Amino acid sequence: MTEAFGPEEQDTGARHVTVRQRHAEMIRMVRETGFATIQSLAEHFGITPQSVRRDINTLSAKGLLQRYHGGAGPCLSTENMDYLDRKVLCLAEKKVIGRMVAEAIPNKSSLFINIGTTTEEVARALGGHKNLRVITNSLNVATILTGNPEVEIIVAGGLIRHHDGGIVGEAAIDFIRQFKVDFGIIGISGIDMDGTLLDFDYREVRAARAIMENSRQVFLVTDHTKFGRNAMVRLGNIDEIDALFTDQAPPASVQEQMRRGDVELYVGGEGESES
Repeated sequence: MTEAFGPEEQDTGARHVTVRQRHAEMIRMVRETGFATIQSLAEHFGITPQSVRRDINTLSAKGLLQRYHGGAGPCLSTENMDYLDRKVLCLAEKKVIGRMVAEAIPNKSSLFINIGTTTEEVARALGGHKNLRVITNSLNVATILTGNPEVEIIVAGGLIRHHDGGIVGEAAIDFIRQFKVDFGIIGISGIDMDGTLLDFDYREVRAARAIMENSRQVFLVTDHTKFGRNAMVRLGNIDEIDALFTDQAPPASVQEQMRRGDVELYVGGEGESES
């Protein structure tokens, strides 16, 4: 649902964008510059400094920006936002991404699906598929897929993370390495402007790396808020995957890395892929 402008924004001649669009552009500006002052953001969007502060507070509470005195910077790279917050953030966009991926997966396929709120939406979108074999290190993904009797579910063993049902550790990695599948579907916490894939948990990254190495095709699923987002653990580079499924076109620098790696781009709402 489109959010309406407040009276204060209307009175100051704010640019004709929705609040959601303004927030997305604000995140992009902060990540590209490293820091943006309240005054510069107010001038850019044609709104009052008070409105900018409210926006920063909202985005900070969602873990998308870091609030500082006088402005905002990118989030810290050591800790991800809470799972329940991530679950509802960009939910509509994640559902679109899930449906796009499901359309690209034929029946009778074998898949890895890793931990993440976007990969969970992929699992939901696979509800009508037949004769799938899915290996996952996510209890949430496994639970979602149990609703489809046409899916054989294989769950990795290992240490269960209580906050999101993820399964990590050496046992999970060893288990994943026993298979070679048609498609590996992975999520990510951040994509740096040079195309580096980033996450917060070293153990989760090792499991995701094992999935990439044992999949014939690797599909990365992520919404636009991950572009330019900081995280401290390196998974790899975007040119190592086969296709990116997202809801908005990535920054130009990321797209350049994708072109070099011949990575396909699927953008929700556009109805077609770009090479």
